[in-house]
Amino acid sequence: MDFFSSSNAFAVFLAIAGIGFVFMMISLLFGEVFEHFDAALDHDLDHGGPGFFSSRVMGVFITAFGGFGAIATHYGLSPLPASAIGFAGGLVFGGAVYVFARFLYGQQASSELRSSDLVGQSARVVVTIPSGGVGQIRCRLGEELIDKVARAGDNGTIPENALVKIEEVLGEVVIVRKN
Repeated sequence: MDFFSSSNAFAVFLAIAGIGFVFMMISLLFGEVFEHFDAALDHDLDHGGPGFFSSRVMGVFITAFGGFGAIATHYGLSPLPASAIGFAGGLVFGGAVYVFARFLYGQQASSELRSSDLVGQSARVVVTIPSGGVGQIRCRLGEELIDKVARAGDNGTIPENALVKIEEVLGEVVIVRKN
């Protein structure tokens, strides 16, 4: 009778590992299919990459849980200690995937520019800004050159090649003042 209970536990752990593996393959092939579940379960407010309940992390956890549990039952442990070993193995491997995924997410670069990044920057007038009208300025932000339609803050004329400071961003138009 002991043989049947240990072989049943072994089969259950292998089935859990198989389900976790299928879950990982679905996640790999179809991306973050279960992303809305991740967002509901994982309250990571900084949006700094995948959370603990990411489908990939959970897939690795479930697969490792089943695999380590099956190995433990194969070596003669009863289902409860085998579950503890499976849980520990799942935490180790799931945690490793989580840490690695967060590392990779942190290595991403963004070229997103916000309007607020322009305020306070120095720029050069490339098209004269007439009194009460608009011209064009060029500003370097990081490694990128940005051209913007500009209006003088005091409604005065600002000649070409003059240095200005960006005071405000109003949609696609920036308000500038002579340096």
